[in-house]
Amino acid sequence: MLIGKPGPAVSGMCTSDPHRIEIRGRDLTQEIMGHYGFTDFFFFLVTGKKPTEDQRFFLDLLLIAIAEHGLTPTAQAARMTLAAAPDSLQGAVAAGILGCGTVVLGTAELCAKVLAEAAARVEAGEDPDQVIADIAGTTRRQGGKMPGFGHPIHHPVDPRAERILALAEERGVAGRHVDLLKRLRPAVATAWGKPLPLNVSGPIAAVLMDLDFPPTMIKAVPILARTAGILGHLAEEQRRPLGFLLAHYAEEAIAYDPAG
Repeated sequence: MLIGKPGPAVSGMCTSDPHRIEIRGRDLTQEIMGHYGFTDFFFFLVTGKKPTEDQRFFLDLLLIAIAEHGLTPTAQAARMTLAAAPDSLQGAVAAGILGCGTVVLGTAELCAKVLAEAAARVEAGEDPDQVIADIAGTTRRQGGKMPGFGHPIHHPVDPRAERILALAEERGVAGRHVDLLKRLRPAVATAWGKPLPLNVSGPIAAVLMDLDFPPTMIKAVPILARTAGILGHLAEEQRRPLGFLLAHYAEEAIAYDPAG
């Protein structure tokens, strides 16, 4: 039984025979290996194009910016999984990545949706400041959170966000999405009655969109980046185990309440 609307039975990603592997029309061993760095190859896999110098530079920058942030929920889940199943490195990585959602790691995707909506309205002729003020005000009135703003540690600024924006300006890649993101800062402060730090997710979305990275694949960047960070934690977990300690301290910290 076929479920859902079928697409054409065609894929342009990869084919192979006994002597050759072809990826998106290019020979793996002759045209890609030795010619592409991994960031180039990731961009190529997603878009079908080799990145420009700026696309490569900023994709590298953003992957590094979001790869590691200490004992986050993703790292803890991965470490505790490896402690319980030391023969399942892939399971531990998966355990960490499965938590990539609208609170941790997935907010760049939400930022992209906000910026895409704002850009579409501006292109339709609306004033950019009014559009941004409307989006911020509506989000606040509805009790929502503005993606890309706020951080439990980094305030008044997230140093990663500031560095990304500074380099985007320095290298001349800041475009309409970065501009709209910057307009959000005062609009969010007005709507919330106080300034909120712009976190790293906002510049990730804005810069990628200004560099023509597919907006629907922006979440792939933190997923790929944090996979590297998780693998670093798991390498350390093998040498200096923390997984069972994390579970132990969690149990000690949580009170038992049978009436709950």
